[in-house]
Amino acid sequence: MFDYWFEYKKVVQKGFFRSLAALQDLSESGVKIHYIVGNHDFLHRGFFENDLNAILYESGLSIDLEGKKFYMGHGDGLVKNDIGYLVLKKILRNKFIQGMYSLIHPDLGIALASKTSKKSREYTKSKNYGEIDGVFEAAKNKINEGFDYVLFGHTHQRENIKYKNGYYINLGSWLQKPCYGVFENQKFEIIDL
Repeated sequence: MFDYWFEYKKVVQKGFFRSLAALQDLSESGVKIHYIVGNHDFLHRGFFENDLNAILYESGLSIDLEGKKFYMGHGDGLVKNDIGYLVLKKILRNKFIQGMYSLIHPDLGIALASKTSKKSREYTKSKNYGEIDGVFEAAKNKINEGFDYVLFGHTHQRENIKYKNGYYINLGSWLQKPCYGVFENQKFEIIDL
């Protein structure tokens, strides 16, 4: 949802004002917000939970809809042969390093996070991860556990794949092709905007 998210104690990032205001409006209208933390979410300190009344999920969530079991997660860390990202994730999620980064003035910290986030996205778009898609493998494992639908997003590759008695869904890149998913009358659809 955000190109990056690093939460300072007293600074709200100006570039995300409209998105945050829309989330606040949704929350105040009674819509329950469930936010799955992804690879560009570097630090959450409570703003989403306390100010937007959102529920944050560090890994994923399980939910039943119309009698079907859903597992939804971001999917980062599941691409097995992306060692560079797995190491980077350990560094970026380290509480000490996050604390040190938060000492940098927000103007500099936000500029640095934005620049590196964009470079990361460019690198990821052109990277060949090989034939084994760890995200699809993880989805198959969840389906084998009994889930009917597994939704991941990390790879940004649109997918709607039937596997055994379940489905692996990836909405793709909302930056390139805005869309959303709807599950209704026992059917999942990807709706383009």
